[in-house]
Amino acid sequence: STLPEHVVLPMPALSPTMERGGIARWHRAIGDEIKAGDAIADVETDKATMAMEATDDGYLAAILVPEGATDVEVGTPVCVMCEEASAVAAFKDYKATETVTTEPAKSAVETAVTMPVVRASTRATARMSARASGERVFASPLARRLAEERGVRLETVSGSGPNGRVIAEDVLTARASSASEAVTHTVVAEHPLSKFFPDFEDVSVSAIKRVTAERLTESKQQVPHFYLTVDVRLDNMMGIRETLNKQLADDKAAEGAKISVNDFIVKASAKALLAVPDVNASWLGDKIRKYKKADISVAVQTERGLMVPIVRSACCLGLKSISAEVKSLAGRARSGSLTPQDMTGGTFTISNLGMFGVKNFAAIVNPPQAAILAVGGARKEVVKNAEGGYEEVLVMSATLSCDHRVVDGAVGAQWLQSFKCYLEDPMTMLL
Repeated sequence: STLPEHVVLPMPALSPTMERGGIARWHRAIGDEIKAGDAIADVETDKATMAMEATDDGYLAAILVPEGATDVEVGTPVCVMCEEASAVAAFKDYKATETVTTEPAKSAVETAVTMPVVRASTRATARMSARASGERVFASPLARRLAEERGVRLETVSGSGPNGRVIAEDVLTARASSASEAVTHTVVAEHPLSKFFPDFEDVSVSAIKRVTAERLTESKQQVPHFYLTVDVRLDNMMGIRETLNKQLADDKAAEGAKISVNDFIVKASAKALLAVPDVNASWLGDKIRKYKKADISVAVQTERGLMVPIVRSACCLGLKSISAEVKSLAGRARSGSLTPQDMTGGTFTISNLGMFGVKNFAAIVNPPQAAILAVGGARKEVVKNAEGGYEEVLVMSATLSCDHRVVDGAVGAQWLQSFKCYLEDPMTMLL
C-alpha cells in the first residue's frame, strides 16, 4: 500500500444488542484535527442516538458513510483517521475495503426483497496464508496496540505496508473479515397495486422503531401470553398524593417536585414484585432467573419511537426519588440523550396510557421479562357500599400480560392482588 499510516474506524457497537446503526450527524469535517475523546459523529443505535468518540489523536482523512445513512452493519468502515495533517490529501479517493450502500426513501408502496451480497476485500488474497509460527512479525506500533486491544494475532495478518509490514488498517480489516464475510442489502420494488392507492408519503423507519417492531413481533410469536385485569380504587391514594404534594410545595428544598399517579404505580409494582417474586423473573430457555430487586422499565413515547428507560431498584426508593428519576429519564428519552445503560436490563415494565383517556389495554411482554403492566386512565363509577347505599368512586383498570412459561395464572392473580392492595392503601408500602 502507498497510503500513509492510518486507521479505518468501523461502525461501533454502542449497545449490547446493536447490530446496525446510522450516522445521524458528522461533528468533524475531513482535515479536522481530532483529540482522543472527541465526538466524531452521532450514531443512531437500536436504543438511542449516541456519540462516536475517538480513541486516539489524529486527523479525519476520509468519511466513508454519508450523514443520514441508515442500516449500516456494525463493523462496516465509516471513516479514516491518519496521524499527520499532511497525509490527509492522500485519502481523497480512498475507497473502503467493504462497500456500504443506503437506500433512499421511495415515494411508492414497496415490498422488500433481500439478497445476499458478498463483501469484497482488496486484501483478501494477501491473507490467504498465515506466517509460520515463531517467525518475526514486522508491524507498526499502532498496529501492535490495535491487535492487542482487539485480540488479533499478528502472525495471522498479512501486511500491506512497505516490505510486508503490518499496519493498523491490516489489523482492523482482519478483525472485520473474521467477524463476517457477508452482508444483506435490501432491494425494493414498487407494489403492483400501488396505482390503486390514494396519494401518500413514505416515512423511513428509524433504527429504534425497526428494532422495536422486530422484538415485539418476536415476542407475540414466541411468548405464550395471557392477560389478567383488575380494577383499582384510587380515592385513598389520590388523597395521600394531594397531601404529599402540598407538603412538597411548602418545602423549598423540594425544588418544585410533584408526585404523580404513575409514581405510585411504579412504587406499588416494585413492592408487589418483592411480595410475589415469581413474577420478578426472566425466561432463559433452560432456567428461570428470579431477581432480588425490582428494576422497573417505564415506557416513554418519543418522536424517535418507543423508549423504555429503567428505574433501578425502584423497590428501595421513596416516591420523591422515583418521581425525580422518572422525570429525568423521560426528559432524556425525548431529547435523545439516553445511554444504553439507561435502557439495558429491567425486570418488569409499566406502560401507562391513562393520560390519553384509554380505559384499558393489553401490552406485549418485553422478553426476557416475564410480565408487563398496562395501565388505563382513572374514571368515576357508582358502586354499592358496605351500608347498602351507593357512592361515586375513582377507579383505574390495570391489565397484567404474562409469559405463561414463567408465570402461572394463579401467580399472576396474586401479583395483581398485591399491587391492588398497595395502591388502594399506599400506607402499607411503608411497612
